Amino acid sequence: MDGEFNKREYVALLIRKVLIGAITVGEAVKNFPFDSGDKSLEAAYHAIVHYEADEDLRRRDILYREEQDDYLEMISQTLEKGESLPDNIIRNYEKYYSEKSIPHSHDKAGSIRSFLRFLNIK
Repeated sequence: MDGEFNKREYVALLIRKVLIGAITVGEAVKNFPFDSGDKSLEAAYHAIVHYEADEDLRRRDILYREEQDDYLEMISQTLEKGESLPDNIIRNYEKYYSEKSIPHSHDKAGSIRSFLRFLNIK
């Protein structure tokens, strides 16, 4: 459990750095923990990817931007405490992403898992 706690703290830090503009979403995604199996981290991954995808909307709609920033801050604070994200947040992302989208590790085993996912083989 201690390792999961540290991964959650690390992801919380990545999210916070994105929010303050210290790193890009791309850098955060590149540094995301691989193959954690932690549904809270998977949901956080999707939330940060959506943050990037909504860039145009964030520029046009200040209220949307503030709400999304608050949402990511809540995710960051929850993970920083080592807690799981609320079930409704996890379920919300699971219904759109039945497969894990977090990249696998860059070693041989991770490459094979990524290739099998590409082929849609479980």
